[in-house]
Amino acid sequence: MATKPWSSTAPPGEFRPYVDAGESLREFSLRAVVLGALFGILFGAVSVYVGLRAGLTVSASIPIAVLSISILRAFGRSTILENNIVQTTGSASESVAAGVIFTIPALIFLGFSLNTEYWRIFFLALIGGWLGVLFMIPLRRQLIVKEHGNLAFPEGTACADVLVAGERGGSFAGRVFWGLGLGGVYTFCMNTLGMWPGQPEYQPGWLPGASFRAAITSEYLGVGYIIGPRVAGTIFAGGVVSWLVLMPTIRFFGSLAPGVALYPSTVPIPQMTPDQLWASYIRPMGAGAVAASGLITLIKTMPTILAALSAGWKDVRARHEAASEARRTERDLSMRFVVAGSAVILAMMWALLKFKPIPGAQTGAFADLLAALFVVVFGFLFVTVASRISGLIGNSSNPVSGMTIATLMATCAMFLVAHWTASAYAVLALTIGGVVCIAAAMAGATSQDLKTGYLVGATPYWQQIGLVIGVMVSSLAIGGTLILMNVGLAQYKPIQIALDINHPPAGVELQEQNYAHAGKTYALVNAIGATAIPDGKYLYDPATREIEIQWVQGIGSDRAAAPQARLMATVISGILNRRLPWRLVFLGVFLVIAVELLGIRSLPFAVGTYISIATTMAMFAGGMVRWLAERGAEKKEGAESEVSPGSLYASGLIAAGGVFGLLAIAINLLQDPELSSHVPHWLTSVLRLPWPAGMFAFGARFMPHWSQAPVLGVVLFVLLAISLFLSARKKLRQS
Repeated sequence: MATKPWSSTAPPGEFRPYVDAGESLREFSLRAVVLGALFGILFGAVSVYVGLRAGLTVSASIPIAVLSISILRAFGRSTILENNIVQTTGSASESVAAGVIFTIPALIFLGFSLNTEYWRIFFLALIGGWLGVLFMIPLRRQLIVKEHGNLAFPEGTACADVLVAGERGGSFAGRVFWGLGLGGVYTFCMNTLGMWPGQPEYQPGWLPGASFRAAITSEYLGVGYIIGPRVAGTIFAGGVVSWLVLMPTIRFFGSLAPGVALYPSTVPIPQMTPDQLWASYIRPMGAGAVAASGLITLIKTMPTILAALSAGWKDVRARHEAASEARRTERDLSMRFVVAGSAVILAMMWALLKFKPIPGAQTGAFADLLAALFVVVFGFLFVTVASRISGLIGNSSNPVSGMTIATLMATCAMFLVAHWTASAYAVLALTIGGVVCIAAAMAGATSQDLKTGYLVGATPYWQQIGLVIGVMVSSLAIGGTLILMNVGLAQYKPIQIALDINHPPAGVELQEQNYAHAGKTYALVNAIGATAIPDGKYLYDPATREIEIQWVQGIGSDRAAAPQARLMATVISGILNRRLPWRLVFLGVFLVIAVELLGIRSLPFAVGTYISIATTMAMFAGGMVRWLAERGAEKKEGAESEVSPGSLYASGLIAAGGVFGLLAIAINLLQDPELSSHVPHWLTSVLRLPWPAGMFAFGARFMPHWSQAPVLGVVLFVLLAISLFLSARKKLRQS
């Protein structure tokens, strides 16, 4: 190692990597790849859980880096390059998960099944993830090396600082473990044992239609701390406008027409609960707001897009592979590998569309090839865009949703010309947009990881191999987690709606004649954009000629809202079937324009208007903790703020919420009598399924009053926030 002080932010003329190109340290070892793969599975599942609930994901690189430093050190001396391979391989999971949850759950909202589509989800995640990695390879020298000093890559620079600090010793990993342990106990007691309610609520009589509520989870508190008070406050402001301004206004004026149901609702406004007001009227407004803000962000970055495309193309043309082999730190996977890999991905996409087609979408081999080419072309365009923007403003601010909406609008426009407007073609459009979304999300993360490697002196070749492995491993976990949440959080609610099954109204269709539930056979009915029945799936009893049960699937419920995926479904169905409540959508569009004119970043505000105030209020609490913790403290600049003691503790809280939240869902499933018919008999015998109902209901059995007391939940959440504050104020110990 050189003795001169190392700095990740040194200007181009003075910068040197932490490990010199001439040094040969252990890097791509078996233990590093295996540990990175295990972290990929774990954080892939956690990212899906947190993303579906919170509507956004946070970078997994830093918590994986600090955990790797601690774990590999326990197994013997590790090198900084080994730890970098662990975080590179493992962090691929967060980006693949983000791309998947932003799009694929829209299958549910379009009326299709998600529970039987594990392999489709796996291959879409794999294709999109690999596309993002491959297309970033020829851009690395231009964006990472030549633009050093111009493009900050904040998450990648912060991760490099963590790796270097871990090499020198310190208490980084311990802070993550404390958050993981305390957050795990808190989540297990709340979700599994039911010792206090997870969402205290107050509906004021003096403001009908409003609701004050907070989902007091450890992951929301951690997410709010990491994104900071400004972004958390902007998101919460959107929630305040929706839940405390618009909904009471709708309720006030709706009281003038007590017996009239206004589309898209099927219930008169005076009879609607806050949740019904939100689902019927606020969500379409929020969809317009998010779509408009995403497109505005995309338009504002057009100069960056053109510059990235131009510079990337020139660099590819001027590049000589022989020169790239001269030094270890300049070795990439060859362009031959990139071209061959792109051809393989093109063939995989064509084969997926050809041999596992969308039921009802008859497109033909040539149309499937055009769709695959469409994916590759849009993928290359938005991979370049995402990588450049990620370097400028960070991966968390990347307008991936705007790029996806642009892809979906272009795809749906072509489908309209071809008269492909059936619901099956909506899923085909989603498939194309989903792969592009995953590729763009993956490209942003890949560029951050390659920046980390450039700063610490890693070999890009081995990092790129690690990313390819990380995408494949995390894709295995993501589909299973999606299905687990959809099944485990599902509810069957009694309802009575008369229906003529032989002559259903527009927007209502029979999907399955014989659907078994609770020992009885029903007809499964789906409603999208109907005037008499709210959107969703229902169980129809032919004997009574009525809908008797509403099947509320786990994804899309208040416990896993999946706001971006619902937005994608809204865009697709709105263009193809023209049944979107456009007046409400345009209200959201003009609200965003007003916010932009005020000089406020509209994307977080729009997300806040779209998701529940329970989520935004809890994240705002985390942002306030960070504001209080940093008051009076010395200001840190750039990437160093990402490595604060509070952010490490918050990362542990997020991981704990995800892991133990999934554990609660799994335990709930193991108590379901219907589960036995879906698992092998030997597994049923070994696990003694089903487990007795209420087996873990400690709170309901031993403290029934307190387990339903909102005040207890609020007090304990405040105590958890205090622990985060104290951890943030306590300096990290470095040796």
